[in-house]
Amino acid sequence: MKSEYSVAELVPHSGKMSLLDNIVEYADDWLRAEVYITEASMFADEKGVPAWTGMEYMAQTIGAFAGMQERREGGEPKLGFLLGTRKYTCSVDYFPLGQTLILTAKREMQAENGLSVFQCSLHGEGIEASASLNVYQPEDADSFLKDAIS
Repeated sequence: MKSEYSVAELVPHSGKMSLLDNIVEYADDWLRAEVYITEASMFADEKGVPAWTGMEYMAQTIGAFAGMQERREGGEPKLGFLLGTRKYTCSVDYFPLGQTLILTAKREMQAENGLSVFQCSLHGEGIEASASLNVYQPEDADSFLKDAIS
């Protein structure tokens, strides 16, 4: 389905830390988003954006998926946490300026306690990246953070 929501309505990041540009489409267990690599992109230099940033693009795509799930159930997007990444591979060292990246996050497993595993991919012209991301979305992020700090 084509998304009726903007990135800002799905991902609880703001300003320059909101890295996705567009939600392309979604279904019950996946979401596809776009990132436009420009001189104004976070982390950009004269070579483009370093490829390690792809992991954060993937994490925010998962955040958009979770936000979409919340919106579809009548709720608001919640804060989530990237716990770990397995097997991040990328065919380039930098995402070049002018490139449009297509990201897909597909839910592989979701436990009742808020833990989930997603298979993610990133594609652009001559660019392929993939990873498995483990994420956690607590019911109450404020309480979780207070407990984690104390």
